Amino acid sequence: MSVVIDSVTKTFGPQKALDSVSFKVSEGEVVGFLGPNGAGKSTMMKIATGYLIADAGEVTICGQKITPDNTDVRKLIGYLPEHNPLYLEMYVREYLEMVGKLYYISSKDIKREVEAVIERTGLGAECHKKIGALSKGYRQRVGIAQAIIGKPKVIILDEPTTGLDPNQIVDIRNLIKDLGREHSVILSTHIMQEVEAICDRIVLIDHGQIRAEGTPAEISAMVGGKQVVEIAFEEQNVDLSVLSEMAFVDHIINTADGYEVYPADGVDDIRPMLFRYAVENKLTLVKLSRVVNSMEDLFHRLIPSK
Repeated sequence: MSVVIDSVTKTFGPQKALDSVSFKVSEGEVVGFLGPNGAGKSTMMKIATGYLIADAGEVTICGQKITPDNTDVRKLIGYLPEHNPLYLEMYVREYLEMVGKLYYISSKDIKREVEAVIERTGLGAECHKKIGALSKGYRQRVGIAQAIIGKPKVIILDEPTTGLDPNQIVDIRNLIKDLGREHSVILSTHIMQEVEAICDRIVLIDHGQIRAEGTPAEISAMVGGKQVVEIAFEEQNVDLSVLSEMAFVDHIINTADGYEVYPADGVDDIRPMLFRYAVENKLTLVKLSRVVNSMEDLFHRLIPSK
């Protein structure tokens, strides 16, 4: 495992920000750390980078424990904080070279490394400018560039698309997906669409505790989401009263272009039965598909609004 978070607890005064949080990230995996504002996401990210020290538990990066005196493990981590701290008066290339020196990249390698991350993050057309002259989207690219300089094994991104316009969000999401091919990535966000667009797996946190972990399909099964099936026929005004009384059907809802069939408790996939029903009743199917639960649906089931 690239990252192992084991029973991490952190308290600020009377508030327990993290309560025995545990999860793992495999090599080459993009994991979404999802939760509402104030759930403990940023605190966990800071502990995972060594910026904060946990009250209890431990973080291991590629087999090395995060401790106050272990500077070697920090070379394995690239980090973009929620509030991207940049030196606005510095030029893009100048800033990235400074970051490279902080990672102890040798003088003979640093220019090659900087050019590589500039190309990787699409900063080529802007790298001659001061950071303060860049749009917010390009500033985020600079933040990601400094996070991947030195080829860290693990990249931690805290709310990387906050405040960006729709086009910038798409660009940054595509960049993160590309990074996930070579690095282990932890992406902290409260945006459900972000998780659906980027992440291989999800860790859902609320009030400092893990509420669910897994792929969207695994989490859907965990919360008992029924696999609703959308069905439509070429024939108009089909009488489904007989179908609605069948043992595998709970109820049927009319929609704009067909029907939603809800399975009875304990029934998994009702599509074969619906197909047989259509054949036996000489109906022409034009649609037969499961409704996939969105991350927003799952989020609200696991963390109801107060």
